[in-house]
Amino acid sequence: NSGKEKETTTAKRADLLRFSFDLDENRLAPSGNKEIFIAVIGPDGNAISKGATFTTREAGEKTYTEKVDVMYEQGKRKPVSFDWKQDGTNYQTGDYKIQIYHNGFKIGEGTKTLKKGGLFS
Repeated sequence: NSGKEKETTTAKRADLLRFSFDLDENRLAPSGNKEIFIAVIGPDGNAISKGATFTTREAGEKTYTEKVDVMYEQGKRKPVSFDWKQDGTNYQTGDYKIQIYHNGFKIGEGTKTLKKGGLFS
């Protein structure tokens, strides 16, 4: 292993999952530190979490995977990225659903798919 990162969509080759998104520009939101909560739901339908929760405006308490502090500048788009490494076990194949929250509201969502490896993967 040369130590270089290489992107993969194969579950058994994945060492970590990298989630990247942009906070869109907002002329009303003041500049400053923003707490962004990211909930990742694994292919088995369970939240990937260390047990911590936050409060949403619609569904009450929700388990989250990661809390990211972002320094936001009013009226500017802000790229955000974080890595999540699973403890000791291989990643499951299937769809990982990502939900992004700020101030208790869902502000974005997406899906990342990991496939089962083939003969040469």
